[in-house]
Amino acid sequence: MKTREVFRAKALPVLQNRVFPTAAEALASPTGDMVLVQSPDTGLIFNSAFDPERLEYDQNYQNEQACSRVFQNHLDAVTAIIGRHFSGHSLIEVGCGKGYFLDHLQRQGFDITGIDPAYEGSNASVVKARFEPGLGLAADAVILRHLLEHVPDPLCFLSSIARANGGKGGIYIEVPCFDWICRQRAWFDIFYEHVNYFRMSDFRRMFGTILESGRLFGGQYLYLVAELSSLRKPRFDPDCKLDFPGDFLDGIRRLASIARNGERNAIWGAASKGVIFAVHMLGAGSEFRFAIDINPAKHGRFLAGSGLCVLAPDEAMRQLQPRDNIFVMNSNYLDEIIAQSGNQYHYCKVDHE
Repeated sequence: MKTREVFRAKALPVLQNRVFPTAAEALASPTGDMVLVQSPDTGLIFNSAFDPERLEYDQNYQNEQACSRVFQNHLDAVTAIIGRHFSGHSLIEVGCGKGYFLDHLQRQGFDITGIDPAYEGSNASVVKARFEPGLGLAADAVILRHLLEHVPDPLCFLSSIARANGGKGGIYIEVPCFDWICRQRAWFDIFYEHVNYFRMSDFRRMFGTILESGRLFGGQYLYLVAELSSLRKPRFDPDCKLDFPGDFLDGIRRLASIARNGERNAIWGAASKGVIFAVHMLGAGSEFRFAIDINPAKHGRFLAGSGLCVLAPDEAMRQLQPRDNIFVMNSNYLDEIIAQSGNQYHYCKVDHE
């Protein structure tokens, strides 16, 4: 059966969190198309134009969010969920990245091993390798935080985790919430790097036993705690048919108009949302001076697709005037941003229509 196309976008950066040493390199960075489709077999939503061979992760890939106290509070909430279900149990975090959350859990007393081929730290509890059953690693529970949206065949991947774990144990999954993206018309949350887009209904069809589920981070993320033994192939049913909003991209025109009427414009948030936002805004004829971010690894570097330079907040404040436009990529950070910038600018929340 043929898949049903629900959304299409052309020439998005293939790695939105990769920063570049020059604007020219950033502007020349590889792009790819998004063709979101829904499978008539499983009901799952994915980018049918995705090519994993185009993704190359290196030291220039910077996606650490834990510099912010707001995001640290989110990780504390996740830790509490994991503690409710897996306290005293052995854990494996697949795709632990730079190991910040793993280190956090270890400080809380959890027995945890990490797996990630791109790990750059020195924690002996991390295996620098790509996950595969042949590694011989097993635990009482597995943690998958913001990994499953990157995996071309998520069901096959979950099945391999279950096999590696002897078909038993628990699993914590956290991914972006596609229902939130659709409801908020969050066109800046559609990334080439994310091949899958999940709804809670998808996971209810994938797991027979879900112990806890919900939404986190202002509804932007969904999570579940499930039994690996209950994993099953999801089946399409009429209730899971995606009703994608026809006005999904309308916010581009409104925000571009605000930017065109401003003296100076800046983007606060040089991560995924900011990168895609900048690409669409520049395509709509709006100009931005720079992006702002508190992650020091991004300062003085340039964003894929737009070539915008990333400045530290203090440097950005020296270049902006009161009442200039700051486009806030994630309103979860609004209070933090206002406090850091002295409440002297026009703050535009892009994730609220």
